[in-house]
Amino acid sequence: MNLERPYLLFLGDIQDHLSAKTAAGILQWRPDQCVGQMRLEGCKIDLGIKDMTAREAAASGARTLVIGVANAGGRLPDAWAAAIVSALEAGLDVANALHRRLASVPGLAEAAARHGRRLVEVREPDANLPIGNGKKRSGKRVLAVGTDCSVGKMYTTLAIEKEMRARGMAADFRATGQTGILIVGSGVPLDAVVADFIPGAIEAITPDAAADHWDVIEGQGSLFHPSFAGVTIGLIHGSQPDALVMCHEPTRPHMRGLPHYQLPDLATCIQRNEEAARLTNPGVRTVGLSINTSHIEKAAARDYLARLEDSFQLPAVDPIATGVGPLVDRLAAI
Repeated sequence: MNLERPYLLFLGDIQDHLSAKTAAGILQWRPDQCVGQMRLEGCKIDLGIKDMTAREAAASGARTLVIGVANAGGRLPDAWAAAIVSALEAGLDVANALHRRLASVPGLAEAAARHGRRLVEVREPDANLPIGNGKKRSGKRVLAVGTDCSVGKMYTTLAIEKEMRARGMAADFRATGQTGILIVGSGVPLDAVVADFIPGAIEAITPDAAADHWDVIEGQGSLFHPSFAGVTIGLIHGSQPDALVMCHEPTRPHMRGLPHYQLPDLATCIQRNEEAARLTNPGVRTVGLSINTSHIEKAAARDYLARLEDSFQLPAVDPIATGVGPLVDRLAAI
């Protein structure tokens, strides 16, 4: 899946910052690819970039209108149709990661056909994905894994890519979820891929590369989450990772959405992920821990990271509070 950039970020008439998290994430990580925002009357969210009509954005170089909204139920109101049609008329593609498909909104499919533009559903994978084969590939790969879902795997890998590039290293973030795909413009929506094709999908987006090139692969789910472990194991095998980064949120009382399942301890989680990864890369190693300490007081967070480093003899960082430099130091030595 490939999206044409730069983007015009569409916010509709949303009322709260949480609903803008997709657009905000794109703007945070790829500000140079965002020409402006498009808001409807009554919208209470401002990303701090220029308000534009679709024609103004197209004149400024925009290629795709991104529905930058993440609302409850993945709703795409019919009332947004006129604004979306205006983008198609201006020569923009439209990309959507909501559950409701663009073609189900009256008038959009016809307008796209009339103007020769694409309606891109980010949650729809390529229909021609290959079966994984496990063959050794050139280049290097690092995969974020986790004790649970939603513990910072995407943020960690984006931060690693940014730090690598700042050091002059060859690195590319490989997106496996809808927000990551919108941030970088390409990737595979792994949670929408038929199980048999998950390893092959990851092999396809992390092909042979130069010996010093790093694919920095966004993780999904957790081997220890009963709902999503199947996605995770396919991702691990297809990634063929040289290195793993373990992500964790230490204040979580149980697995996300499953109060009857406790989080695994870090040592067991590291061991099991390494064991799984050895199927396609016997030389895999865990290079560090990425910890979300946002719910811990600063001094206590520093002490916690220090204890982890002493216990595991690995760097332990919070990618927001401390940065990921120590993780990239370890990766650079591989």
